[in-house]
Amino acid sequence: MRRSQESAFREFAAARMGHLFRSACLLTSGDTHLAEDLVQETLGRMYVVWARSSKLGNPAAYAQTVLVRVFLAHQRRRSAGERPSDEIPEVSGTAAQGDAPLRLMLMDALRKLPAKDRAVVVLRYWEDRSVAETADVLNVSSAAVRTRSTRALARLREQLGDSIGELAAH
Repeated sequence: MRRSQESAFREFAAARMGHLFRSACLLTSGDTHLAEDLVQETLGRMYVVWARSSKLGNPAAYAQTVLVRVFLAHQRRRSAGERPSDEIPEVSGTAAQGDAPLRLMLMDALRKLPAKDRAVVVLRYWEDRSVAETADVLNVSSAAVRTRSTRALARLREQLGDSIGELAAH
């Protein structure tokens, strides 16, 4: 890769890293270590194709697509289900300021969704992508995205239930 292309890639990576990391955190339900690994893998794959970036059209959207596909590939691995603990630790009174309890509750609810449902929720509602864009990223039909989206939101509502109301009361 030429120096100008490498410089352009470094600028791109620096500019997109935060956004990719936030999306990866949502996909991994708050597992920041795995999120960092996913972002690193995504940027590594982007580096390989960067010389052809003029053919990519929208490198930022392509990077987001790569991130979701790397996440889904990771979820298919047998070791992906291994977790040191399956419960979020209780929040102490001093740490329970702001929206931290709500964030923890949402991350826990996201963690309980299947990987593809989680990917649909992140792409549709965090990334604000259209049904067609989400379907393209996931290599599924638009109908499958709508079905997964409806099912995933219903599961999230069911899991969160009265918890949000109780949290707001405190």
